Amino acid sequence: MSDPNLLRNQQSDLVGDDLRAGTRADAIEITGTTQVAPRDEDARSLGRDAWEDLRRRPGFWISSSLIVIMLMMAIAPTLFTFFSPQPDPTFAQLAKARQPPSTEAWFGYDGQGYDVYSRTIFGARASILVGVLTTVGTILIGGTIGLLAGFYGGWLDSLLSRTGEIFWSIPLLLGGVLFMTTFPSELGTPYMIVVGKVVLVLTLLGWPRIARIMRSAVLQVKPLDYVQAARALGATPFQIITKHVLPNAFTPVIVVATIDLGAYIATEATLSFLGIGLQPPTISWGIAISEASGLGLLRSAPHMLLFPSIFLSITVLAFIMLGDAVRDAFDPKGR
Repeated sequence: MSDPNLLRNQQSDLVGDDLRAGTRADAIEITGTTQVAPRDEDARSLGRDAWEDLRRRPGFWISSSLIVIMLMMAIAPTLFTFFSPQPDPTFAQLAKARQPPSTEAWFGYDGQGYDVYSRTIFGARASILVGVLTTVGTILIGGTIGLLAGFYGGWLDSLLSRTGEIFWSIPLLLGGVLFMTTFPSELGTPYMIVVGKVVLVLTLLGWPRIARIMRSAVLQVKPLDYVQAARALGATPFQIITKHVLPNAFTPVIVVATIDLGAYIATEATLSFLGIGLQPPTISWGIAISEASGLGLLRSAPHMLLFPSIFLSITVLAFIMLGDAVRDAFDPKGR
Protein backbone atom coordinates (compact mmCIF):
# COMPACT_ATOMS: atom_id res chain seq x y z
CA MET A 1 0.00 0.00 0.00
CA SER A 2 1.44 3.36 -1.08
CA ASP A 3 2.26 6.07 1.45
CA PRO A 4 0.05 9.18 0.72
CA ASN A 5 2.74 11.60 1.88
CA LEU A 6 5.34 9.96 -0.35
CA LEU A 7 2.92 10.15 -3.33
CA ARG A 8 2.31 13.87 -2.76
CA ASN A 9 6.04 14.56 -2.53
CA GLN A 10 6.64 12.73 -5.82
CA GLN A 11 3.86 14.74 -7.51
CA SER A 12 5.36 17.98 -6.20
CA ASP A 13 8.76 17.02 -7.57
CA LEU A 14 7.24 16.28 -10.97
CA VAL A 15 5.47 19.63 -11.05
CA GLY A 16 8.65 21.40 -10.02
CA ASP A 17 10.58 19.62 -12.78
CA ASP A 18 7.97 20.67 -15.33
CA LEU A 19 8.14 24.29 -14.26
CA ARG A 20 11.93 24.31 -14.35
CA ALA A 21 11.83 22.74 -17.83
CA GLY A 22 10.06 25.84 -19.08
CA THR A 23 6.46 24.65 -19.36
CA ARG A 24 3.87 27.26 -18.47
CA ALA A 25 0.28 26.82 -17.42
CA ASP A 26 -2.27 28.90 -19.23
CA ALA A 27 -3.97 29.75 -15.94
CA ILE A 28 -2.70 29.80 -12.37
CA GLU A 29 -5.18 29.63 -9.55
CA ILE A 30 -4.28 31.99 -6.71
CA THR A 31 -6.52 32.46 -3.68
CA GLY A 32 -9.60 31.35 -5.56
CA THR A 33 -9.04 33.58 -8.61
CA THR A 34 -7.70 32.62 -12.02
CA GLN A 35 -4.99 34.75 -13.67
CA VAL A 36 -4.46 34.16 -17.36
CA ALA A 37 -0.81 34.19 -18.36
CA PRO A 38 -0.04 36.78 -21.04
CA ARG A 39 0.84 35.45 -24.46
CA ASP A 40 3.51 36.80 -26.78
CA GLU A 41 1.03 38.06 -29.35
CA ASP A 42 -0.88 39.94 -26.63
CA ALA A 43 2.27 41.59 -25.31
CA ARG A 44 3.23 43.27 -28.56
CA SER A 45 3.73 46.98 -28.27
CA LEU A 46 1.89 49.63 -30.22
CA GLY A 47 5.12 50.57 -31.99
CA ARG A 48 5.62 47.02 -33.25
CA ASP A 49 2.03 46.81 -34.46
CA ALA A 50 2.42 50.15 -36.23
CA TRP A 51 5.64 49.03 -37.89
CA GLU A 52 4.01 45.82 -39.11
CA ASP A 53 1.20 47.91 -40.55
CA LEU A 54 3.60 50.37 -42.18
CA ARG A 55 5.55 47.58 -43.85
CA ARG A 56 2.44 46.61 -45.78
CA ARG A 57 1.74 50.12 -47.06
CA PRO A 58 3.25 50.97 -50.48
CA GLY A 59 2.75 54.68 -49.78
CA PHE A 60 5.11 54.44 -46.80
CA TRP A 61 7.94 52.95 -48.85
CA ILE A 62 7.42 55.33 -51.75
CA SER A 63 7.37 58.43 -49.55
CA SER A 64 10.30 57.22 -47.44
CA SER A 65 12.40 56.56 -50.54
CA LEU A 66 11.66 59.99 -51.94
CA ILE A 67 12.48 61.67 -48.62
CA VAL A 68 15.78 59.80 -48.35
CA ILE A 69 16.73 60.98 -51.84
CA MET A 70 15.80 64.57 -51.05
CA LEU A 71 17.75 64.49 -47.79
CA MET A 72 20.79 63.15 -49.62
CA MET A 73 20.44 66.01 -52.09
CA ALA A 74 20.38 68.49 -49.21
CA ILE A 75 23.33 66.91 -47.36
CA ALA A 76 25.59 66.05 -50.30
CA PRO A 77 24.37 67.74 -53.49
CA THR A 78 27.67 67.12 -55.25
CA LEU A 79 26.80 63.42 -55.40
CA PHE A 80 24.02 64.31 -57.82
CA THR A 81 25.88 66.95 -59.82
CA PHE A 82 29.19 65.08 -60.15
CA PHE A 83 28.29 63.71 -63.60
CA SER A 84 26.44 66.83 -64.69
CA PRO A 85 27.92 68.83 -67.61
CA GLN A 86 27.64 71.95 -65.41
CA PRO A 87 28.18 70.88 -61.76
CA ASP A 88 28.75 74.40 -60.40
CA PRO A 89 25.44 76.17 -59.57
CA THR A 90 27.18 79.57 -59.30
CA PHE A 91 28.78 79.51 -62.76
CA ALA A 92 26.80 81.72 -65.19
CA GLN A 93 27.04 81.96 -68.97
CA LEU A 94 24.93 84.84 -70.20
CA ALA A 95 25.38 83.74 -73.80
CA LYS A 96 23.39 80.57 -72.98
CA ALA A 97 20.61 82.22 -71.00
CA ARG A 98 17.17 80.59 -71.31
CA GLN A 99 18.39 77.80 -73.55
CA PRO A 100 16.16 74.70 -73.34
CA PRO A 101 17.26 71.32 -71.95
CA SER A 102 19.96 69.53 -73.92
CA THR A 103 22.88 67.15 -73.45
CA GLU A 104 24.96 70.16 -72.42
CA ALA A 105 22.48 71.19 -69.72
CA TRP A 106 19.99 68.51 -68.68
CA PHE A 107 17.40 70.99 -67.35
CA GLY A 108 18.48 73.92 -69.54
CA TYR A 109 19.71 77.35 -68.46
CA ASP A 110 17.88 80.08 -66.52
CA GLY A 111 17.63 83.77 -67.29
CA GLN A 112 21.13 84.50 -65.97
CA GLY A 113 22.81 81.56 -67.68
CA TYR A 114 22.95 79.31 -64.61
CA ASP A 115 22.48 75.58 -65.03
CA VAL A 116 18.93 74.77 -63.87
CA TYR A 117 19.78 71.18 -62.93
CA SER A 118 22.62 72.15 -60.59
CA ARG A 119 20.62 74.93 -58.97
CA THR A 120 17.64 72.63 -58.52
CA ILE A 121 19.81 70.04 -56.77
CA PHE A 122 21.54 72.61 -54.56
CA GLY A 123 18.20 74.34 -53.87
CA ALA A 124 17.04 71.35 -51.87
CA ARG A 125 19.40 72.25 -49.02
CA ALA A 126 17.85 75.60 -48.07
CA SER A 127 14.25 74.47 -48.55
CA ILE A 128 14.59 71.23 -46.57
CA LEU A 129 16.73 72.94 -43.93
CA VAL A 130 13.96 75.47 -43.29
CA GLY A 131 11.38 72.69 -43.04
CA VAL A 132 13.42 70.49 -40.70
CA LEU A 133 14.55 73.30 -38.37
CA THR A 134 11.04 74.71 -38.18
CA THR A 135 9.62 71.29 -37.35
CA VAL A 136 12.20 70.74 -34.62
CA GLY A 137 11.48 74.20 -33.19
CA THR A 138 7.71 73.71 -33.14
CA ILE A 139 8.10 70.30 -31.47
CA LEU A 140 10.39 71.66 -28.75
CA ILE A 141 8.33 74.78 -28.01
CA GLY A 142 4.85 73.50 -28.69
CA GLY A 143 5.49 70.08 -27.19
CA THR A 144 6.85 71.53 -23.96
CA ILE A 145 4.03 74.07 -23.59
CA GLY A 146 1.35 71.49 -24.37
CA LEU A 147 2.90 68.99 -21.96
CA LEU A 148 2.99 71.47 -19.08
CA ALA A 149 -0.51 72.77 -19.79
CA GLY A 150 -2.05 69.32 -19.96
CA PHE A 151 -0.20 67.82 -16.99
CA TYR A 152 -0.54 70.63 -14.45
CA GLY A 153 -3.81 72.19 -15.63
CA GLY A 154 -5.36 75.03 -13.63
CA TRP A 155 -4.20 78.57 -14.14
CA LEU A 156 -1.07 77.45 -15.99
CA ASP A 157 -3.20 75.64 -18.54
CA SER A 158 -5.39 78.69 -19.01
CA LEU A 159 -2.43 81.04 -19.40
CA LEU A 160 -0.57 78.86 -21.90
CA SER A 161 -3.71 78.03 -23.87
CA ARG A 162 -4.75 81.67 -24.20
CA THR A 163 -1.21 82.59 -25.29
CA GLY A 164 -1.28 79.89 -27.91
CA GLU A 165 -4.64 81.09 -29.22
CA ILE A 166 -3.13 84.52 -29.87
CA PHE A 167 -0.51 83.04 -32.20
CA TRP A 168 -2.99 80.48 -33.57
CA SER A 169 -5.28 83.27 -34.79
CA ILE A 170 -2.57 84.59 -37.15
CA PRO A 171 -2.48 82.71 -40.49
CA LEU A 172 0.91 81.17 -41.16
CA LEU A 173 1.50 82.73 -44.57
CA LEU A 174 0.09 86.14 -43.64
CA GLY A 175 2.18 86.28 -40.48
CA GLY A 176 5.27 85.31 -42.45
CA VAL A 177 4.63 88.07 -44.97
CA LEU A 178 4.16 90.69 -42.23
CA PHE A 179 7.27 89.60 -40.31
CA MET A 180 9.58 89.33 -43.32
CA THR A 181 8.34 92.65 -44.68
CA THR A 182 8.97 94.35 -41.35
CA PHE A 183 12.43 92.77 -40.95
CA PRO A 184 13.71 92.30 -44.53
CA SER A 185 16.99 90.61 -45.37
CA GLU A 186 19.47 92.83 -47.14
CA LEU A 187 21.75 91.72 -49.95
CA GLY A 188 24.84 90.07 -48.53
CA THR A 189 23.21 88.92 -45.28
CA PRO A 190 24.88 85.68 -44.08
CA TYR A 191 23.21 82.49 -45.23
CA MET A 192 22.26 81.11 -41.80
CA ILE A 193 20.83 84.46 -40.66
CA VAL A 194 18.50 84.56 -43.65
CA VAL A 195 17.46 80.96 -43.05
CA GLY A 196 17.16 81.58 -39.32
CA LYS A 197 14.74 84.47 -39.81
CA VAL A 198 12.43 82.34 -41.92
CA VAL A 199 12.67 79.48 -39.40
CA LEU A 200 11.95 81.88 -36.54
CA VAL A 201 8.76 83.31 -37.98
CA LEU A 202 7.43 79.91 -39.03
CA THR A 203 8.22 78.47 -35.60
CA LEU A 204 6.50 81.34 -33.77
CA LEU A 205 3.35 80.83 -35.81
CA GLY A 206 3.46 77.03 -35.95
CA TRP A 207 3.98 75.94 -32.35
CA PRO A 208 0.35 76.39 -31.15
CA ARG A 209 -0.82 73.52 -33.37
CA ILE A 210 1.70 71.13 -31.78
CA ALA A 211 0.87 72.47 -28.31
CA ARG A 212 -2.85 71.79 -28.73
CA ILE A 213 -2.20 68.23 -29.91
CA MET A 214 0.26 67.51 -27.11
CA ARG A 215 -2.14 68.94 -24.51
CA SER A 216 -4.99 66.75 -25.75
CA ALA A 217 -2.77 63.65 -25.74
CA VAL A 218 -1.56 64.37 -22.18
CA LEU A 219 -5.13 64.84 -20.95
CA GLN A 220 -5.96 61.39 -22.32
CA VAL A 221 -2.91 59.72 -20.77
CA LYS A 222 -2.92 61.41 -17.36
CA PRO A 223 -6.00 59.61 -15.89
CA LEU A 224 -4.80 56.12 -16.89
CA ASP A 225 -4.10 53.53 -14.22
CA TYR A 226 -0.34 53.23 -14.66
CA VAL A 227 0.08 57.00 -14.26
CA GLN A 228 -2.04 57.00 -11.11
CA ALA A 229 -0.11 53.99 -9.79
CA ALA A 230 3.20 55.78 -10.31
CA ARG A 231 1.83 58.80 -8.49
CA ALA A 232 0.63 56.62 -5.59
CA LEU A 233 4.05 54.98 -5.33
CA GLY A 234 5.63 58.40 -4.76
CA ALA A 235 7.08 59.16 -8.17
CA THR A 236 7.96 62.81 -8.72
CA PRO A 237 6.18 64.83 -11.43
CA PHE A 238 9.37 64.81 -13.50
CA GLN A 239 9.55 61.01 -13.33
CA ILE A 240 5.88 60.64 -14.23
CA ILE A 241 6.23 62.99 -17.19
CA THR A 242 9.44 61.49 -18.60
CA LYS A 243 8.68 57.80 -17.98
CA HIS A 244 4.92 57.51 -18.41
CA VAL A 245 3.19 60.57 -19.89
CA LEU A 246 5.59 61.78 -22.58
CA PRO A 247 6.36 58.39 -24.22
CA ASN A 248 2.64 57.63 -24.55
CA ALA A 249 1.56 61.12 -25.67
CA PHE A 250 4.33 61.85 -28.18
CA THR A 251 3.11 59.73 -31.09
CA PRO A 252 0.38 62.10 -32.39
CA VAL A 253 2.86 64.98 -32.22
CA ILE A 254 5.32 63.16 -34.46
CA VAL A 255 2.57 62.33 -36.94
CA VAL A 256 1.32 65.92 -37.23
CA ALA A 257 4.86 67.34 -37.29
CA THR A 258 5.72 65.12 -40.26
CA ILE A 259 2.75 66.46 -42.19
CA ASP A 260 3.53 70.05 -41.16
CA LEU A 261 7.12 69.73 -42.39
CA GLY A 262 5.91 69.62 -45.95
CA ALA A 263 3.70 72.64 -45.33
CA TYR A 264 6.66 74.61 -43.96
CA ILE A 265 8.71 73.87 -47.07
CA ALA A 266 5.82 75.09 -49.23
CA THR A 267 5.45 78.23 -47.10
CA GLU A 268 9.16 79.03 -47.43
CA ALA A 269 8.88 78.64 -51.18
CA THR A 270 5.90 81.00 -51.21
CA LEU A 271 7.74 83.64 -49.18
CA SER A 272 10.77 83.36 -51.46
CA PHE A 273 8.49 83.56 -54.49
CA LEU A 274 7.10 86.84 -53.11
CA GLY A 275 10.67 88.11 -52.72
CA ILE A 276 10.57 88.41 -48.93
CA GLY A 277 11.84 84.99 -47.86
CA LEU A 278 15.27 83.65 -48.70
CA GLN A 279 17.31 86.06 -50.80
CA PRO A 280 20.06 85.58 -53.41
CA PRO A 281 22.81 84.46 -53.42
CA THR A 282 20.98 81.76 -51.42
CA ILE A 283 19.81 78.98 -53.73
CA SER A 284 16.37 77.55 -53.07
CA TRP A 285 13.41 76.22 -54.99
CA GLY A 286 11.30 79.20 -54.03
CA ILE A 287 13.85 81.66 -55.41
CA ALA A 288 14.16 79.62 -58.61
CA ILE A 289 10.38 79.65 -59.07
CA SER A 290 10.28 83.39 -58.38
CA GLU A 291 12.98 84.09 -60.96
CA ALA A 292 11.23 81.86 -63.50
CA SER A 293 7.95 83.74 -63.12
CA GLY A 294 9.22 86.96 -64.65
CA LEU A 295 7.45 88.69 -67.49
CA GLY A 296 7.72 86.61 -70.65
CA LEU A 297 9.87 83.86 -69.12
CA LEU A 298 6.99 81.48 -68.52
CA ARG A 299 6.31 81.30 -72.25
CA SER A 300 9.83 81.61 -73.62
CA ALA A 301 11.60 79.38 -71.03
CA PRO A 302 9.04 77.14 -69.27
CA HIS A 303 11.79 74.74 -68.15
CA MET A 304 12.97 77.35 -65.64
CA LEU A 305 9.69 76.98 -63.75
CA LEU A 306 8.95 73.33 -64.48
CA PHE A 307 11.83 71.51 -62.81
CA PRO A 308 12.06 73.41 -59.48
CA SER A 309 8.28 73.17 -59.18
CA ILE A 310 8.36 69.41 -59.74
CA PHE A 311 11.03 68.87 -57.09
CA LEU A 312 9.18 71.10 -54.63
CA SER A 313 5.86 69.35 -55.22
CA ILE A 314 7.38 65.88 -54.88
CA THR A 315 9.11 66.77 -51.60
CA VAL A 316 5.99 68.29 -50.04
CA LEU A 317 3.86 65.38 -51.23
CA ALA A 318 6.35 62.83 -49.86
CA PHE A 319 6.28 64.30 -46.35
CA ILE A 320 2.48 64.52 -46.39
CA MET A 321 2.19 60.91 -47.59
CA LEU A 322 4.59 59.76 -44.87
CA GLY A 323 2.63 61.62 -42.21
CA ASP A 324 -0.65 60.11 -43.42
CA ALA A 325 0.84 56.60 -43.40
CA VAL A 326 2.24 56.97 -39.88
CA ARG A 327 -1.06 58.44 -38.64
CA ASP A 328 -3.07 55.54 -40.03
CA ALA A 329 -0.61 53.01 -38.61
CA PHE A 330 -0.73 54.41 -35.08
CA ASP A 331 -4.51 54.86 -35.15
CA PRO A 332 -6.13 51.62 -33.92
CA LYS A 333 -9.41 52.55 -35.61
CA GLY A 334 -7.55 52.86 -38.92
CA ARG A 335 -6.31 49.28 -38.58
